[in-house]
Amino acid sequence: MNKIANTEVEINIFNLLKKLWKKKFLITFVAIAFATAGLFYSLFIVTPQYTSSTRIYVINPNTPNNSITAQDLQAGSFLANDYKEIITSTDVLEKVISSEKLNYPSSQLLQKITISILKDTRVISISVEDANPKMSQKLANSVREAAVSKIKAVTQVEDITTLEKGNLPKAPSSPNIKKNVLIGFIVGAGLSTIVLVIMGILDDRVNTEEDIEKVLGLTSLGIVPDLNKL
Repeated sequence: MNKIANTEVEINIFNLLKKLWKKKFLITFVAIAFATAGLFYSLFIVTPQYTSSTRIYVINPNTPNNSITAQDLQAGSFLANDYKEIITSTDVLEKVISSEKLNYPSSQLLQKITISILKDTRVISISVEDANPKMSQKLANSVREAAVSKIKAVTQVEDITTLEKGNLPKAPSSPNIKKNVLIGFIVGAGLSTIVLVIMGILDDRVNTEEDIEKVLGLTSLGIVPDLNKL
């Protein structure tokens, strides 16, 4: 009994795959349509964003003669997380808003800022994203300057070195056109396939000689030809 049931499942899956193969051009068309929509969205709807990054190096105030040990590096990594919170603090953000005469709140500025800390180092990268490449550079440098001042005041650190100033981005960092087109293609192909699979499962029409034998439990004696095709 189980063998018969498994055979029926295999036949159903095989028939379903055959139906999907017959609709391969439709699936491809829908996938290309979604990919085109992703391209159109990336080129004409979403506003390009530019990212400028600056990096600082922070020395632990308890490090004698600036000598660095493995234990000191580990401690510095933990302190770097504290520095991250200081950089994104309201005081730093408000200082940047004031110096750059921005007309939006600190919460909006915070959304533009990304802080990353290189593993097992004291190097902190500050990245700022903006629709204007020159503004992203100005904001990155302004955030760095305000952050350095705040870190010194809070942690009593005196040795903070600027490794890199904010660069002027030449090309937008987002949107990622290739990624959006690929996502559109995959989503289009996936959705069309799912819809066709559901339609195939719900389709209980009798289409073949085998379907008749399975539904009625009778042996087919012959097939009546379609005269229109003769």
